[in-house]
Amino acid sequence: MKALVIGCGRVGATIALNLHHEGWEVVVVDENEDALSRLGESWRGAFVVGHGMDTDLLRQAGIEDADAVVASTDGDNTNIVIGQVAQKRFDVGCVVVRVLDPARADFYAARGMRTVCPTKVAIDALMETVRTCDV
Repeated sequence: MKALVIGCGRVGATIALNLHHEGWEVVVVDENEDALSRLGESWRGAFVVGHGMDTDLLRQAGIEDADAVVASTDGDNTNIVIGQVAQKRFDVGCVVVRVLDPARADFYAARGMRTVCPTKVAIDALMETVRTCDV
């Protein structure tokens, strides 16, 4: 199985490492070459420097053979565009997009995009925790 992870911040790096440890062939794309350090010295996957919305760069990273794409940059708009390109232009079967804005995450999820909204997850967890407090 082959995955592209776009964005090598804390989230993207952890996803890349976890997938790699599960036996996936992983290619990470990030604009900042220094982000490679988040993967550690033992990283054996690939790393491509550039912007994840560049279709030529995505081809270079192997999107045409990818089984999954995870868009986890720090920008909702960037992640959404990457997700749409991966789904519609490259026909990637599993595309997962991190979207911080809950309303936007719901909007795109309702249109068939797999979205993960950490903001919504945090709100739900915080509310549940408050409800269980002894007050």
